[in-house]
Amino acid sequence: MKILVIRFSSMGDIIYTTPVVRCLKKQIPGAEIHFITKPAFKYIYDNNPYVDKLLLLKPELSATIKDIKAEQYDYIIDLHNNLRTALIKLRTGIKSSTYKKQAIRKWLSLKFNLKLVPPVHLVDRYMESVQFLGVKNDNQPIDYYIKADHQLDKLLPLSHQQNYVAFIIGATHFTKRMPNEKIINLCSEINAPVVLLGGNDVKTNGDVIAHALGDKIYNACGITSLDESVYLVSKASKVIGFDTGLTHIAEAFDRPIVSVWGGTAPELLGVQPYKVKSVLVAEIELPCRPCSKFGLAACPLGHFKCMNDIPETEIIEFVNR
Repeated sequence: MKILVIRFSSMGDIIYTTPVVRCLKKQIPGAEIHFITKPAFKYIYDNNPYVDKLLLLKPELSATIKDIKAEQYDYIIDLHNNLRTALIKLRTGIKSSTYKKQAIRKWLSLKFNLKLVPPVHLVDRYMESVQFLGVKNDNQPIDYYIKADHQLDKLLPLSHQQNYVAFIIGATHFTKRMPNEKIINLCSEINAPVVLLGGNDVKTNGDVIAHALGDKIYNACGITSLDESVYLVSKASKVIGFDTGLTHIAEAFDRPIVSVWGGTAPELLGVQPYKVKSVLVAEIELPCRPCSKFGLAACPLGHFKCMNDIPETEIIEFVNR
């Protein structure tokens, strides 16, 4: 049996497809599993032993459809469910099963502050699309395979090579990030060295935090590659992170995680930490939250209470225990 699994974006959504791919490969004897995504997210499936071939979405959809037709798949498992994947299924004529997005329920929940989306994790919703093949969830964590053999002494100063806390301060949108002052307050009470992780876009934030707290902080934002950052997360004693891809990838290594939520909400997206033994989901209930599905450039009401008012004590106690 030859199966193509589709998910084009984004980082967090793709990382949660890995249990589906693993279960397909392990539970269907002799199955050949291919995966297609955007070139920007190729790294998520690099080195994944459960994928026999990785295809990349081309600029022209017709070229992608041609590639798919040439492979002669038995089934398409559509875990994206958008116009492009609908066209792919229509024009290839391949038998398919499609993930149910519950788009209307999500829109109503967001628009009218209702709770219409059942509290089912995205992985479990993805798994529903392969049940017709007799494939069941193995209830194991997500998969991520680090590309290189990194070494801590090449990435961190001696003071931060043992029992450090990885704090992922980056996120695509402002309303997903905790303000610098709040991060400084938390880090000042953590009884361990702290390594800040994120891209170039939060390097200045990291500098501000490091300047406030001195040698306790090592700012790795903007100076480590994604693969190096994943390696650092995998070796951390604890992880603190926002609703962002690196925080979700961290779940593959079963480190205790503080998952911090501001303007977005885990129950709306179904992406709370998956199969991690020790988790603290830090969030507060507000009539204005969530304000968006994926985050905004600024708080619509200007007060940013969803991040500013998150209690710090429970986070500090979780990290220090």
